[in-house]
Amino acid sequence: MVEHDVRDLGLAAAGQARIEWAEQFMPVLRSIRERFAKERPLEGFRIGACLHVTTETAVLMLALQAGGARIALCASNPLSTQDDVAAALVKEHGLPVFAQKGEETERYYRHIQAVLATAPQITMDDGADLVSTLHGAGRDRLAGVLGGTEETTTGVIRLRAMERQGVLGYPIVAVNDAQTKHLFDNRYGTGQSTIDGILRSTNVLLAGKPFVIAGYGMCGRGLAARARGMGAHVIVAETDPLRALEAVMDGYRVLPLLEAAVEGEIFVTVTGNLHVLRREHFLRMRDGAIVANSGHFNVEIDLEALAALARTRRTVRPLVEEYILADGRRIYVLGEGRLINLVAAEGHPAAVMDMSFANQALSVEYLVREGKGLERRVYPVPAEIDRAIARLKLQAMGVQVDELTPEQQDYLASWTHGT
Repeated sequence: MVEHDVRDLGLAAAGQARIEWAEQFMPVLRSIRERFAKERPLEGFRIGACLHVTTETAVLMLALQAGGARIALCASNPLSTQDDVAAALVKEHGLPVFAQKGEETERYYRHIQAVLATAPQITMDDGADLVSTLHGAGRDRLAGVLGGTEETTTGVIRLRAMERQGVLGYPIVAVNDAQTKHLFDNRYGTGQSTIDGILRSTNVLLAGKPFVIAGYGMCGRGLAARARGMGAHVIVAETDPLRALEAVMDGYRVLPLLEAAVEGEIFVTVTGNLHVLRREHFLRMRDGAIVANSGHFNVEIDLEALAALARTRRTVRPLVEEYILADGRRIYVLGEGRLINLVAAEGHPAAVMDMSFANQALSVEYLVREGKGLERRVYPVPAEIDRAIARLKLQAMGVQVDELTPEQQDYLASWTHGT
């Protein structure tokens, strides 16, 4: 059996059944897998992947494996692994997997090192922990890397900082920024799965509750729409004036977070930034406020500051920790401040991850074909890949679209037509 570190191989049968369930809702990735199996475009290439180990990720791994790739996989968050899926990938499909739900920080980074020990030629990241660890290990380890992909906003932010500082060691495709990723995965996927995680962990009624969302990017937009759809009174906090204006035009109240802290009953951060909810906000929150994060890292809520304010803390139900402040007010933190949609729920629905992971698969194929000619930069997903995925998704949904006539194409390409 391949090298691995998973919770229990006895869970493999249950994991395999769940992988098969997800796969039926991922027709685009299935079609890519079928083509990969025939053409073998990734033959012999070593891929090191640091992703949430879920059923949808498993479907992506199997597509890459069908294309001839040799893969090693670890988790991109200590609490996002589905242990039965990890077991199935090892036992049923022979993939080296290093991931356990709830793993401590030391083991988390040991698992990243286990993936790097396979000397990947292509990295596949969700949050850029794999890339940053690889770069931190010394420039000599970058020589054999052809390129990489990045799945999420947080990771792209880190990678662009590396590019600006001139330390990025190889080209990386920002899968997150593909239209068929961030317009759908971030908005519809995060919107639904975040609500799912909050409800599974608390069983609270959303209808009628003031629901504060910090951040109105694509994830915040999707979450706001779904919270409003369940009857919550949504308040948006933003630092970007354009996004704040859009939230107003979309019909939401926009307040500074210090003012929203007084009104909210549920707070969710989706910014990708540090200490969005912090001491001054906790001091203003009402008794019983619920705090959650759906950004990639658990830094958006200043948990150290909250712990310093609390006279006691305890777990009151799975994934819900109660902090009692000096004046007796209670603040409830969900999922240790980690991304609640994967900690307490199952992450995004397979149907939307179908497009995100199709971008991953086709971007890897693009890097294998073109990587040697690329500079050490963060690149967008090629537009032709984005459009091809959209067409495949529409076909799978039975939706047809019009095509421009030759006359229309000529009109759009011309500057001579006037009134």
